[in-house]
Amino acid sequence: MLTWLAFDWKTPERGGRRFTCVRRWCLWKHYCNYFPIKILKTHNLSPSNNYILACHPHGLMAHSCFGHFATEASDFHKVFPGITPYILTLGAFFWVPFLREYVMSTGACSVSQSSINFLLTQKGTGNMLVVVVGGLAECKYSLPGSTTLVLKKRYGFVRMALQHGVSLIPAYAFGETDLYDQHVFTPGGFINRFQKWFQKVVHVYPCAFYGRGFTKNSRGLLPYSQPVTTVVGEPLLMPKIENPSLEIVVKYHTLYIDALRKLFDQHKTKFGISETQELVIV
Repeated sequence: MLTWLAFDWKTPERGGRRFTCVRRWCLWKHYCNYFPIKILKTHNLSPSNNYILACHPHGLMAHSCFGHFATEASDFHKVFPGITPYILTLGAFFWVPFLREYVMSTGACSVSQSSINFLLTQKGTGNMLVVVVGGLAECKYSLPGSTTLVLKKRYGFVRMALQHGVSLIPAYAFGETDLYDQHVFTPGGFINRFQKWFQKVVHVYPCAFYGRGFTKNSRGLLPYSQPVTTVVGEPLLMPKIENPSLEIVVKYHTLYIDALRKLFDQHKTKFGISETQELVIV
């Protein structure tokens, strides 16, 4: 196994190793129907271009992102014909034997810079790189009804889009934060201070979350069967700038946030969010 890992170590950064048969498991159809998970397209995408899709929010488990882009259960290939999705995730998933093979089989790749560079330069066109920008830092804000995103200082995805001249696509999963409840500990208390210390050391915020059990009114770790709809917005065209300055990155980062807010405001009332509620960017 160690010999295989040494030989295959760079594969997650070289396009991965997807298996269509795994992406089409009938299990995933049941998975998507459980919530249900749906995808809503607002604009067509040309297979002659590459894209970076930023998906919000992360929620606790990013269920909708997995269902849409790591499987074929939501008919992604029919909604966006000619487009190949690549979920970009933490490199740590590819350090574990066997688990790495399963993760790669869904089409996932490492979120490292070298992986992004390879996918946007060596895999032709029609590629969609899917990044859940908020990451695990967003878990602490994953409460029912929450619309808080960790985005204010997340510039990396914008910088990569500028360096390769690819369009950025905002996407918002309405209902993702409603799939679990979370116990919020007293601010300043012992457990709350431990959570903050753990986040500072490991960069992961430990959450006390729960959902439903195997019976309807029981508690457990299963997500609630609440509908989640991911609305995919209009591509934001980006110029190609090999070494963009911080000022340029901030400029297009602001334009991206404006596009995301517009997408959210246009669709929020359709999914039970009040007209007065707005996105909170932290």
